[in-house]
Amino acid sequence: MVIFGQKLKDLNYEPKPRAYAVILNHSKQKVLTVQTSSGHYFLPGGGIEDCESVLTCLERELLEEIGFEIKEQRFIGEAHRYFITRNGKPIINEGRFYLVKLGNKLQEPIEIDHFTKWIDVGMAEDLLVHDHQAWAVHQCL
Repeated sequence: MVIFGQKLKDLNYEPKPRAYAVILNHSKQKVLTVQTSSGHYFLPGGGIEDCESVLTCLERELLEEIGFEIKEQRFIGEAHRYFITRNGKPIINEGRFYLVKLGNKLQEPIEIDHFTKWIDVGMAEDLLVHDHQAWAVHQCL
């Protein structure tokens, strides 16, 4: 497992288990991201809810954020990132990453402040907010 961010002494980091999808176009030159209304870029995915498996979380998050079902998935790896939220809360994002091929579009996305954007894979490090997400993109290339 790879660790990103700096763990500061004397802080109690709350673990936040997450599942994320790396979705590449056919030429592997672009990756699908979700841009929030604040302009930040993330991989599709999110928090694993109580009693939810990692893959169930990934399926739910992709449906909510981009409206698609998963056709295929392959585990890429796990990477954690220490950081302090905007509210000053120390957390460790425990990311589980999957290379995903999309199936059918089942619905319109339900998160109204999220917009799907294809970005060049070379821009992943510059645009993705979390560096462990950029790491996952590069693991797929």
